[in-house]
Amino acid sequence: MSLEAVVFDFDGLIIDSEWVIFESAAAAFATHGHRLAVEAWATVVGTNERDERAQWDQLCASCGIDEFTREDFDAAYEAQDRSNRDTLPLLPGVRELVEALAREGVALAIASSSSRSWLDRHVGRLGIDTHFTALVGADMVGGRGKPAPDVYLRACADLGADPARSVALEDSRHGVTAAQAAGMVAVAVPGPVTRSHDFSAADLVVESLLDVTPALLASLLDRPSR
Repeated sequence: MSLEAVVFDFDGLIIDSEWVIFESAAAAFATHGHRLAVEAWATVVGTNERDERAQWDQLCASCGIDEFTREDFDAAYEAQDRSNRDTLPLLPGVRELVEALAREGVALAIASSSSRSWLDRHVGRLGIDTHFTALVGADMVGGRGKPAPDVYLRACADLGADPARSVALEDSRHGVTAAQAAGMVAVAVPGPVTRSHDFSAADLVVESLLDVTPALLASLLDRPSR
């Protein structure tokens, strides 16, 4: 089976924004005298649903916090200087893999639980914008972020690619769930924040994108389990 498309997650896969976002979140918790463990924060990584009341309450409960409002968190978070996001480099292997896939004629997209404006903000400065035919943020599919499959289905549709002949590259369990729900192969690349995730459902787990080649991704489509 030929490889038609590869769809990349963005945060934590293309740039290590997940770690600096965690640091900002931990600082916001600390402003109010609370400690945020990376393992607790990891449970919401890969989604855009941190404003959901039940999820916020669960996050606080996992940190042993009884009274801490989302509004107080947001105020402390927004008060920080977060300009360091704009200097984050590509993670190892991203440029090499993107360029190798482009040479093979494989269609490329990004599908993220973040907004389209966030993607636009970064792909140009990173010098990879010309390789991606489609950029899909959760705001383009009615706000339905991962683990819902909507961003992946939209990315494949925009590329004109069959999800069954496409591979998703992800750093979170929620992203793997979303990709597989869309009918795609899912390759997990755990990052510093998501190493505690259960990636047993992924079709392949690798240490970094330096370990990934177009031939490896194509071979995953022909596994008997598919």
